[in-house]
Amino acid sequence: MGALPQTNSISPEDYLRLENDRADEGTRCEYNNGLVYAMAGASRNHNILSMKLANLLFNHLAGSRCQVFQSDMKVAIETLGDTRFYYPDVQVSCEEETDTYANKSPCLIIEVLSVSTVQKDRSEKLSGYRLIPALQEYVLCSQDSPYVEVYRRRKEWKLEYFTTGQVLNLESVGLDVSVDELYIFLSK
Repeated sequence: MGALPQTNSISPEDYLRLENDRADEGTRCEYNNGLVYAMAGASRNHNILSMKLANLLFNHLAGSRCQVFQSDMKVAIETLGDTRFYYPDVQVSCEEETDTYANKSPCLIIEVLSVSTVQKDRSEKLSGYRLIPALQEYVLCSQDSPYVEVYRRRKEWKLEYFTTGQVLNLESVGLDVSVDELYIFLSK
């Protein structure tokens, strides 16, 4: 994801006006303190894994006040003079959200890693997402191998790893996920 060429930064209001009112289904863009980044396309594995995670969460949370969103819903971070808008692959919010295009209080955010996003997901997005008071877990999933990284607020955002033969507990939503079952599509 590279920054779009520009000579001046864009205001959050102008970004939202352009992004939310797009009539076409063109490239979505993320925003970080005045800079706008076009999002790259996703691979087959990326799509399968994102859908599997969203489906597991959706079924698990059916009937609860929590809502599951996929990559078309933004997360808004507006704190301490820091304004960012990202499109995570999967997110869960258990709070009442009033914005039509963005959540401000997700408890769980999941990103599926690709070559073009891994650095941004592990650094810029991690530092931004940690600013969300409601966020309890940030999960990074490899798209090409059974490998999951979890950052938890209650553990002061220290990194935990999960791989083949292990069960990942998504504490924020009370869901256990077998890494083997999550990645079964890789063996087909």
